[in-house]
Amino acid sequence: MRLQQVQDALKTKKITYEYTEEDGCGSIDFEFRGLRYHIWEYEDRQWGAETNVFAAGRSQDIEGDYETVISDEIRSWPDMVG
Repeated sequence: MRLQQVQDALKTKKITYEYTEEDGCGSIDFEFRGLRYHIWEYEDRQWGAETNVFAAGRSQDIEGDYETVISDEIRSWPDMVG
């Protein structure tokens, strides 16, 4: 299972998500406050992830320690009610 840090951050925030894995890369799709988000992992000479967690309408590539960067952003979001 990939993207474990991100999955842990989503669980901490009680955000329901869908996880899939293809060709050794993890993919997470979820909804938060009515907006759809994605985190799609890739490996092209370097591991990274394409995501829109920083701006729901715009995707960007995060490389290097991408799991920590994405997880920290999710943990900064307000908690789900209920």
